[in-house]
Amino acid sequence: MAEGERAASTRGIAPLLAGLSSLGPFSIDAYLPSFPDIAARLDASPLQVQQTLSAYLFAFSVMTLWHGAIADRFGRRRVILVALALFAIASVGCAAAANIGQLWFWRAMQGVTAGAGIVVSRAIVRDLFDGAAAQRLMAQITMMFALAPATAPVIGGWLQTWFGWRMVFAFLALMTAALWLACWQLLPETLPPERRQSLQPAYLARTYGRVLTSPAFLFACAALSLNFAGSFVYILSAPVFLMRHLGLPETAFLWLFGPITGGLLCGSWLSGRLAGRLSLGRTIALGYVAMSSAAALNLGINLALPPGLPWSVLPLFFYTIGMALAMPCLTILALDPFPAQRGLAASCQTFLQAAGNGLVAALIAPALWGATLNLALGMTGLMLLGGLATLAHRRL
Repeated sequence: MAEGERAASTRGIAPLLAGLSSLGPFSIDAYLPSFPDIAARLDASPLQVQQTLSAYLFAFSVMTLWHGAIADRFGRRRVILVALALFAIASVGCAAAANIGQLWFWRAMQGVTAGAGIVVSRAIVRDLFDGAAAQRLMAQITMMFALAPATAPVIGGWLQTWFGWRMVFAFLALMTAALWLACWQLLPETLPPERRQSLQPAYLARTYGRVLTSPAFLFACAALSLNFAGSFVYILSAPVFLMRHLGLPETAFLWLFGPITGGLLCGSWLSGRLAGRLSLGRTIALGYVAMSSAAALNLGINLALPPGLPWSVLPLFFYTIGMALAMPCLTILALDPFPAQRGLAASCQTFLQAAGNGLVAALIAPALWGATLNLALGMTGLMLLGGLATLAHRRL
């Protein structure tokens, strides 16, 4: 297909792919303001409620290994439609949960299906475009994707205030149904039958082994995961960080998610503008300049000042600018070595990031959220590890 014809046939696809990519993060952030109410209504401890998030993230990470391989075999569109339908059913199950055990189960079922959107969206981008065009589309998706962390806890906080925690999951079910209808009408199939891959165990074992033992792939994925984890510890710690340390109500989550979203929007826009003008490596280096400066500012503020607004959240804006600037470039570097198995490679990439997120949710965030200085140190350490992974990738 000619470039002009392809652009015409995919016009408007960025918002649709952004919606698919945002479903997973939205379902993480939307119910954070409801943690205290869930604990009270289901007679659960705060740790048990936190484990509903861990159940989601670990199920998400395991299943993301398979979404891409399945999409390589059966096509992108079919996998997306089935996954969205199952996610909506799991959301209804969460809303109807009678005890914390049932909520664990249905959150895990949400995690099983939520990853299809982000995995298959990345594969669709690489099906359609290469080089600077792919970087620009990924940057556009990231800009719209950035709205999820800001709007989800705000919407969730008001739904919690007006109706209680169950309505948050009912809203997720309705939103997913609307997204399913949009995909049914607008999402094209980007993987023609002649490019479909096998699901034979021997072939899958060889391909997974080749991807997951590629040092360049692993270092690029590690950099993506560690950079994101530097801000994710704040997202996971939002109820404690905002309500305990900063003394804000459950409707004030925008104080945290606003700067994060603003930074993601600015960094993604800048990444799109630089596509084709700066090399991927220089764009990534510029992102690390922003992230390291923000981490240093965060440490200085926490050493010099007590927790408060706006200084406790300001560094997150600059950190996420750098993170979003580097993210599309690192994603391209991770997927490019596997042009015939982009779905499977995207699955492996998302699996590694989700597994890292699950580790952050289960161990790192709870260990850090007791003090704002600990969170600042965690951001700095994770970012530095991401930088080392990027340097290792460049040496290869």
